[in-house]
Amino acid sequence: MSNALRATLLSLFGSLAPGCASPGPPAPTSAPDAPADLVITAGVVRTMDPGRPRAEAVAVRGERIVFVGSAADAKAFVGPETRVEELPGRAIVPGLVDGHAHLYGLGVALETLSVRGVRSAEAAAALVADSAKGRPSGEWITGRGWDQNLWPGAAFPTHAPLDAAAPEHPVALRRVDGHALWANAAAMRAAGVGRGTQDPAGGRILRDAAGEPTGVFVDNAMGLVEAKIPADPPAVRERRILRAAEAALSSGLTAVHEMGIDDETASVYRALAAAGRLPIRVYAYLAGDGHLEGLKARAPDVDPTGTALFVLRGVKLFADGALGSRGAALLEPYADEPSTSGLLLMDREALARAARLVADAGFQLAVHAIGDRANRAVLDAFEALGPGRAAALRFRVEHAQILSPDDLPRFSALGVIASMQPTHATSDMPWAPARLGPRRLEGAYAWRSLLSSGARLVFGSDFPVEDPSPLLGLYAAVTRQDLSGQPPGGWMPGERLDLDEALLAFTAAPAYAAFAEGQRGRIAPGYVADLTVLGRDLSPDRSLVGTPIDMVVVGGRVARAPAPAPAPR
Repeated sequence: MSNALRATLLSLFGSLAPGCASPGPPAPTSAPDAPADLVITAGVVRTMDPGRPRAEAVAVRGERIVFVGSAADAKAFVGPETRVEELPGRAIVPGLVDGHAHLYGLGVALETLSVRGVRSAEAAAALVADSAKGRPSGEWITGRGWDQNLWPGAAFPTHAPLDAAAPEHPVALRRVDGHALWANAAAMRAAGVGRGTQDPAGGRILRDAAGEPTGVFVDNAMGLVEAKIPADPPAVRERRILRAAEAALSSGLTAVHEMGIDDETASVYRALAAAGRLPIRVYAYLAGDGHLEGLKARAPDVDPTGTALFVLRGVKLFADGALGSRGAALLEPYADEPSTSGLLLMDREALARAARLVADAGFQLAVHAIGDRANRAVLDAFEALGPGRAAALRFRVEHAQILSPDDLPRFSALGVIASMQPTHATSDMPWAPARLGPRRLEGAYAWRSLLSSGARLVFGSDFPVEDPSPLLGLYAAVTRQDLSGQPPGGWMPGERLDLDEALLAFTAAPAYAAFAEGQRGRIAPGYVADLTVLGRDLSPDRSLVGTPIDMVVVGGRVARAPAPAPAPR
């Protein structure tokens, strides 16, 4: 463990957040007062604890860790009822956390049409035609995943292919990043959208030469169509949450930061957690649209023991759109489309007003900002709250993808969390240089620069925009290469992180962002037993991608059991 990483860990764990209880006293290394419920031995335990970076075994009683140390000393914690897992060659890390995800969105994606990876608008329309078979006329077909950057010419589609594929069904397909919608004529009729429809603030309706809508709606304009899609009933929401949670567990995740849900979805989460049916932890942010004024009458959840399965403590807002749909708000025009510099979904005054509303209500604010103009506006709004206020409430910037060099040190100065997604860089690198030009790339996906400036990094995937696997994020963070190993040496390799730094951003740092650094995020006596067991130790190379997930423990409960050993031949 490097001295720099040790210092970062000490800064995370040296003092506890307001409202967090202290962890219990260290477990004795001699015989305990009572046996453990679970003892796991492995090839290596990567603790993220600056006092003991590596160990061989972990013992758990109830929801908490009672021992971390050698395999020999762990035997003292084994009793007649203790579950013992001997996993030689495996690696145990603190429970991996996705610091920016859409768990309910993943559940929706798993049950709706996927057009991810298709290589043309016609190929996507063919999938829509298949989906329409057997559906009653008028039933909506929804889905996600198209990316015009993969298509010949990289042009946005029109409604014509969808009209031919499903003329009697309204069709609404979100772009892979969720910041543009592709609709057919039936969907536009249902929404009452036509030539005379004005672009809403923070949104854009793409139009042809005659001024007619082409079928693509960017950012806030998506709501014109999506407002007409029938809402999901509670039973459907529950099914989708549970299905997505199982997918997250299979990826090695013990918790997610759920970015932007409505009250109806939050109610389903609460019911599942109260019944003990939510298999992973969900730290949630309320979708800010329409909820800001109501914050005065409600209080954020608190979790002093760090053991709650569902906590709603934050609010999520959008400052701009996405780079792929040219909705990210830039200080200067796009290099590949000089007629636009993107969209601010909230103007500077609205951002400042919202930040103060959220702060006065005691909630944590997370703001989506991708372009350098949006990031500056958000940092200005946080700074306007006054010294130390954004830091005390742990305000966050989600994505922080394109930064002006002048704004980069402000994250550390203001105590603002930079919540970033490593696989966004490796997904965007084929076309981001064309969008930005070489000069602006210097502040793009700048993990190393932010970390070196003293900023706190929290990593996630933004699934279902990207794959949920945190191992893919670790791989992208340490190599800055795609899955084929390109480009050699990595894209802008000076922004790479080392393995422990990247692991910190998926473990200890999300715990800090959730006000739980005294409870979760490292493997130490007294901490909550959230653990991810990997099929082998981690190396900063391509082997990360294929590393198996052998076991997941959430609050001392084995949520995903190890596969049985193969029978001897």
